[in-house]
Order: sequence, then C-alpha cells, then structure tokens
Amino acid sequence: MEHNHEECCAAEHGRKSHHSEEMKRNLMQRLNRVEGQIRGIKGLIEKDTYCDDVITQIAAAQAALNSVGKLLMEGHFKSCVVERIQAGDQEVLDEFLTTVGRLMKK
Repeated sequence: MEHNHEECCAAEHGRKSHHSEEMKRNLMQRLNRVEGQIRGIKGLIEKDTYCDDVITQIAAAQAALNSVGKLLMEGHFKSCVVERIQAGDQEVLDEFLTTVGRLMKK
C-alpha cells in the first residue's frame, strides 16, 4: 500500500487520508459491493424472505464492511499513527485505541 507521506492525516494537514489510487479503487469496490448487499437485504425484507436467510445476508454485509474497516485501520496505523509518534505526538495512541474500540464494538 503506497502512501504520500507529504499528506499525513495529522491535524496540521486538515486530518486527511493519503491513500494511493489503487487503495481508493479497492475500498470503493468493496463499499459498492456492501451497498449492493444492503439493497439486496432491503429487497429480501420487502419480499418477506425467511428471517434466517435475511440475517445470514446481514452477517455477510457486516463482514464485508468490517473488511473495509480493517484495511483502513491497517493503513492508518502504518502511516498516520507511526508518523505522528515519530513527530512526538503520543496522544495519537489514545486516539487509535479509541478507534479500535469503536470498530470492535458489537
């Protein structure tokens, strides 16, 4: 995964990400699939599909969204968090742990 280190997500840069175009395409493809899964789930509910089948599709959509979150978290840690620690910003660790906690909540 490539990162443009000139555009770190640190506050002085407006807290923006710096994903490569390839990573953006990958994330967008995954999110488009999740969006399609959600539309499919809505359709299943409209058709009064058996609840267990709908729940199975919800679990698949959640797993796909978790995969997107995992990719973003990995990139964030390897670039932004590391860079901010190297710059002496220790507060980023608490921020990162809070974010991990939010992703792990179920």
